[in-house]
Amino acid sequence: MIRSAKLSEIKEILSMTNACRIHMESKNIFQWTTSYPSESAFTKDIERGELFVLEHENHIIGSIVISSLMDEEYEHITWLTPNSKNIYIHRLAVHPSFQGKGFAQQLMTFAEDYAIKNNFVSVRLDTFSQNKRNQKFYETRGYQKLGDVYFPQQSEHPFHCYELIV
Repeated sequence: MIRSAKLSEIKEILSMTNACRIHMESKNIFQWTTSYPSESAFTKDIERGELFVLEHENHIIGSIVISSLMDEEYEHITWLTPNSKNIYIHRLAVHPSFQGKGFAQQLMTFAEDYAIKNNFVSVRLDTFSQNKRNQKFYETRGYQKLGDVYFPQQSEHPFHCYELIV
């Protein structure tokens, strides 16, 4: 079940995303750090009503942020659609023990359905250039790679921006 996250669940969400960070690092993917994603970021996401969690057998095994706010890093990207009715995906995560079972697909379908139901024209996101698995995941779903952004506090490597018109 996918539902809105609660402030009382932040510790469990951070535990899950930390497990994801450790798993990525074991594969030489240094996308997340010990300070990102952070408690303060998740708190803001929940306060804005943008953080959703995926529950399985009463445990949070995944999360996704669905936001209508465009980060300033995205301003130079030549998007496929005008910057007006778009959603942005951030911090998509599925606990490593549950990866490869379709749960990330469920979260993305939820986000894309959310966009359609709320009259957004596209779904936008970025993914780490060193994370080939994620790139294939989004490209298989029909997302188009459009350009790069940088988050120096996370990595020296770029993050590829993608968009899907819904």
